[in-house]
Amino acid sequence: MARVKRTYAPMQFVYDLYDRTPRPLAFSATDVAEWRAWRRKLRAKFAQCLGGLDDERCDLQAEVLKRERMDGYTREKVVYQSRADVSVPAWVLIPDGLTGPAATMICLHGHGRGKDEIVGIDADGNQRDEPGEYQNDFAVQAVKRGFVAIAPDLYGFGERRDAIDIEKGAGNSSCQQPSMSLIMLGRTVPGMRVYDVMRTIDYLQTRPECNPKRIGCMGISGGGTITTFATALDDRIAGCLISGYMNLWRDCIVALYHCTDNYVPEMLNWAEAPDIGCLIAPRPMFIESGTVDPIFPVKATRRAHKAIREAYKLLGSEQRLGLEIFEGDHFFCGNKGFPFLEKWLKP
Repeated sequence: MARVKRTYAPMQFVYDLYDRTPRPLAFSATDVAEWRAWRRKLRAKFAQCLGGLDDERCDLQAEVLKRERMDGYTREKVVYQSRADVSVPAWVLIPDGLTGPAATMICLHGHGRGKDEIVGIDADGNQRDEPGEYQNDFAVQAVKRGFVAIAPDLYGFGERRDAIDIEKGAGNSSCQQPSMSLIMLGRTVPGMRVYDVMRTIDYLQTRPECNPKRIGCMGISGGGTITTFATALDDRIAGCLISGYMNLWRDCIVALYHCTDNYVPEMLNWAEAPDIGCLIAPRPMFIESGTVDPIFPVKATRRAHKAIREAYKLLGSEQRLGLEIFEGDHFFCGNKGFPFLEKWLKP
């Protein structure tokens, strides 16, 4: 009788399964016609795995709740409906001196306190003089570079949390219970967030300050996740900056502990994260990552960028794909990313 190899570690089975699982919708196109056919198939499958993004659009019922003058820009507190029973609060930042519709950035925060953290509001509710925390107030950086910026609370953060999590403090999210419960109902938290971004675009198209042909999306960490997913699925997003996210799922959310809001059922039966990135081509995409990011390993970021570059090369648009590996860990940098966005999205 042959000796049986005993394996007790649960994740070893996961890694072995990953290695032997084919991914039939991985990017492999050799010409533009194949790319179009592949893109159509992967987009449809990705939307299905996210839980479907075809809900009937409700009326936005948008309101401006507050308006205040800031240093070089005006800040508005707004709210609009994503679904009939789902409201989205957001900050809108409008640079001084606009003479017409401007390039606009959808700014998606990562894990933390929600939209306040990226518009410079500290944990005590005061306005910071200098960028702070790991997200470095990147919505404020965007408006000070002349972009209109909108910073919504993502589903499960900021004002969009359940009472039990609000009681625990501003940095506690409502990710875990909705994530697992929605899966039981055939939906996902990433799908909810992507749909909210799509409705945010609908809202921006009603604003006179926004140029609908020049809407970009940027985010870090969990916000980088949704930036990637939404840009891959909605062509109205003209370009993006993905900070602290683009990687191989095998090396980040499979290999390391992450919040449950990162996981999309069945996706590794079809494609890997760089394949989702390939859906964005040929639109401008900038990827940034820290050399010692502990949760999105930089080696896998380089591998993901290399894989995505093949799609851009096929489409003759390699110049529209940017990368910065900066010294540091998991934080928003923007040193090269902002000039990249200005080059491609501003008139």
